[in-house]
Amino acid sequence: MSSPNRRTRPKRIILVRHGESEGNLSNAAYTTTPDHKIPLTQRGCDQAYLAGSKIRKLIGDDFENDWRVYFHVSPYERTRGTLREIGKSFSKKRIIGVREECRIREQDFGNFQVEERMKVIKETREKFGRFFYRFPEGESAADVFDRVSSFLESLWRDIDMNRLHLVPDHDLNLIIISHGLTLRVFLMKWFKWTVEQFEYLNNFGNCEFRVMQLGHGGEYSLAIRHSDEEMQEWGLSHEMIADQKWRANAKRGEWNGNCPWHLEAFFDDFADSDESEGDSDD
Repeated sequence: MSSPNRRTRPKRIILVRHGESEGNLSNAAYTTTPDHKIPLTQRGCDQAYLAGSKIRKLIGDDFENDWRVYFHVSPYERTRGTLREIGKSFSKKRIIGVREECRIREQDFGNFQVEERMKVIKETREKFGRFFYRFPEGESAADVFDRVSSFLESLWRDIDMNRLHLVPDHDLNLIIISHGLTLRVFLMKWFKWTVEQFEYLNNFGNCEFRVMQLGHGGEYSLAIRHSDEEMQEWGLSHEMIADQKWRANAKRGEWNGNCPWHLEAFFDDFADSDESEGDSDD
């Protein structure tokens, strides 16, 4: 199957965390309400409406081409509520599709959560490491990584087969409404960040969003829409920010030879030449 050309690829992939929920106000909410049924607060609804206005302005400022949006949303009540509020900023003709996607749901923390027990568990997670720590009866971030990877494979198949973007003259904007850890894992998978780099990433704020925009060469980059200062606040290192700037102009499929975690970080030293590797075979 041939790769899609630049005109049929999404111009932007916008990652949005849900608005403030009852669980963000008090962990006690999880003791009596299933996580997937935790609703937004009124403030969360207001945050989502404002985020929709900001995203609509960001997309609508591009007058070169007609544009459309396609939503992917986690099945949780707080993400669906965020979608409803964001959607108020778009006319029906601008929205070409919505898909509920279970693979971008929240990290599973188990069933009903005992508040004091969860406090101890989360303290243990900080010592163990956020990526590999698995919640009892729940998931680790590594488990979330596996299902997000599966989602990305499906997403690229849809793009390759032009299932999402039927009219090439329309700029397509994918908007993914999900959860803080899931979105960090999404970025980790997309940009091939290491586990160590993931551990330094800060969570999205409620209804905060990141814009991955397609550069002229065909690669997606955070640096096109976001400043160095923003990316530093998110926990990206100077090397990661430099890689985002490189991606802004890189041709699709190019390899960033200056990216240290692709090669140098795995080796202490290199031989100067083949001859210095050791004795010959004879």
